[in-house]
Amino acid sequence: MASRTYRTKAIVLQKTKLGEQDLILTMLAADGCQVRAVAKGARKPGGRLAARCELFSETDFLIARGRNLDVVSEASLLEPHANLRGDYLRFTAGECVLELARTTCFQDAPDPFLYPLLSRALRALEEAPDQAHLDLACAAYAFKVCAHGGWRPVLDSCVACGDPHPTWFSVQAGGALCESCAREVEGAEPVSEEWLAWVAALIGLTFDQLQEAAVTSETALSLLSTAHVWCATHLDARLRAFEFLLSV
Repeated sequence: MASRTYRTKAIVLQKTKLGEQDLILTMLAADGCQVRAVAKGARKPGGRLAARCELFSETDFLIARGRNLDVVSEASLLEPHANLRGDYLRFTAGECVLELARTTCFQDAPDPFLYPLLSRALRALEEAPDQAHLDLACAAYAFKVCAHGGWRPVLDSCVACGDPHPTWFSVQAGGALCESCAREVEGAEPVSEEWLAWVAALIGLTFDQLQEAAVTSETALSLLSTAHVWCATHLDARLRAFEFLLSV
């Protein structure tokens, strides 16, 4: 007989109001599954769950199985990522990362890669020394999670003909293009070899390496904008947090 409770470490991705004092939490569990559960009394001032169910928080949950929604029985805070809530731009970037995490994890679909990637991305947003590296960390998470899911851009050759010296890029085509093939693709844009190398770095380098890399604000913003279009196109989703971040 299945246990009526289960324990999991999870990152809070979204909070939805329920009644006057409760919240429905959408979370990424340690096994990569999306979990939704009711946190009763979490909106009550001074409630025992309130501080442990904040966005970005990594929390150890004891959850009771329910007929429609599970219910949080206990919660122990592991990592609050508090610096993301104390800074407007970091919070906005963090919202983008959570939005992507919600879009790329699913109930009853374990994927152990997703939790550590999200946890490290949130820490990278906290540690970013300036706006350029904040944009870079956000773009890196976007490309990394998409590449893991099967939406990896082709960067070392033309996606259409295989020419080893591409000079254009198209989200719709799936990556780099040579000048000849780009003429046939609406919306393709000319790019430099350095820019293509940056996209490859976002996927291939660690967050620590990216934090130490020298990048201009213009390049970081360009990579972030492309990451938004890449994710929105290939995940077939409107990413409102990304839209807002790019507008501020």
